[in-house]
Amino acid sequence: MTEPYAVPVPRGYRVGGWEVREPLATGAFGSVYAARRTGDDEAASRGGADGPLPRTAALKFLPTGTGTPRQLTHLRELVEREVELLRRLRQPRLIRMYETLVVDDPGRPALDGATVLVLERAEGSLSALLAAEPRPAAGPALLAQVCEGLAQLHRAGWVHGDLKPANVLLMADGSARLADFNMAAELEGTHGYTPAFSTPDYTPPELLWAEIGERGRRIRPSADVWAFGVLAHLLLTGSFPLPGGTPSARRDAAVAYARGTEELRLAAELPDAWREIVRDCLARTHADRIGTGALLRRVTAAAGTGRAPRLPHLSRSGRRRRRTAVLAVTAAAVALLGYGLDHWHGADDEATAAYGSSELRTDRGVPVRYRRLIVDAAHGCPRPDVSPALIAAMLKAESGFDPDLADPGTHEYGIARWTPSVLRWWMRDDGVPASATPTPPLTPAVSIPAMGRYLCFIDAHVAAGLPGDRRMLDAAAYRTSYKKVNAAGGVPAAYRGYCDRVARYLAEYTP
Repeated sequence: MTEPYAVPVPRGYRVGGWEVREPLATGAFGSVYAARRTGDDEAASRGGADGPLPRTAALKFLPTGTGTPRQLTHLRELVEREVELLRRLRQPRLIRMYETLVVDDPGRPALDGATVLVLERAEGSLSALLAAEPRPAAGPALLAQVCEGLAQLHRAGWVHGDLKPANVLLMADGSARLADFNMAAELEGTHGYTPAFSTPDYTPPELLWAEIGERGRRIRPSADVWAFGVLAHLLLTGSFPLPGGTPSARRDAAVAYARGTEELRLAAELPDAWREIVRDCLARTHADRIGTGALLRRVTAAAGTGRAPRLPHLSRSGRRRRRTAVLAVTAAAVALLGYGLDHWHGADDEATAAYGSSELRTDRGVPVRYRRLIVDAAHGCPRPDVSPALIAAMLKAESGFDPDLADPGTHEYGIARWTPSVLRWWMRDDGVPASATPTPPLTPAVSIPAMGRYLCFIDAHVAAGLPGDRRMLDAAAYRTSYKKVNAAGGVPAAYRGYCDRVARYLAEYTP
């Protein structure tokens, strides 16, 4: 494993009837591992409500036995939400939970007392698919399945509360399942209550300024309908329906739209049938949004199916090829305590070495262990000048890809030479600064995505019409600021040598 895991679990470790295999993902407070069932597991032979346990699964380790009292209280609340929903609902469009376990291992204090969710293992996520193919041909079929999952949740009296591409998982047969229910809310009449955290791009405007009470924030099913409208627009056009180069800018646009000072400007390439669906999902007020039942009927009609169709079945060799674009993920695509997953580990080194090869050369010295981070950081920005080759070139110029760089004289650290007080504004992907300034060492899993987010912001603020390569203007602004670049009318003289190095590496790394 190339990055530190929040909950390190050694390969071969056993919990219940499961043996830990390769790491899959990690977040600020939890980690996910592939697992296989051991032959001596009595529970497997007995089976359960869903029949015998599978041979493989995903184990989500959550350290509910260690941590500060405040962290533990919040984490347990999130776990309880997810466990409660998954225990009570058995629906074909929701990821399955087979069992929950508690680690009893006093010899490993970091693991002792941890809650382990044994979950159905997925092949990939919609987020990873979009990174590889911004407008996938299977988009309408996937949307029909996502909508079917929402309808199943709402009929059962629950709101998902955090619908986004990372929480839509793709199974081995290509079908889609909803996952990550730790923000879910059980309805009490017309409302439920959910934690205050949300992902701005998929949060309806009324929740962006909602009052947060003792039980959390009040939420309605219409919040999921809004999120579905955003997701549909993104899947079918490759762009968000509200303007802005960063989540915070799009959040401001959503608020302005709800107040009537901003109009909804849907992409021209959005098909007419879907345009009306998206408009009805993104109505300014919750009361004007379409209900889930009617939404499902219209979505399945627009997708051209009577029922939500599955994607084409993938053979073993087909699934292996697909893993070069769609990362092997699990049902634990969670936002633990306000943070997304830091780093995904691919299925094999060969796939990682070829990842993003159409945008970033594989034979020019970019370390394989950083390829996914670099390519995904660029794909997180819709602006074409922020490319994997540019990010790689800047990392080379900043540190020579040295993750342990420390320059106390300038107070810069890590592979992207971040100043910690600046990094705290860009290390999260929801547009909200981290609650505390990070302390060096600064890992590539944090530094590289933050560089992509900051470059995206810079590219939106460097003045149009300045002379020279805009990518070099962005690089210079990273070193100084976009205001100084704009004031200088181009690359300031003091940064021309730096930009020359970036330009040289950029040419070298571009296919």
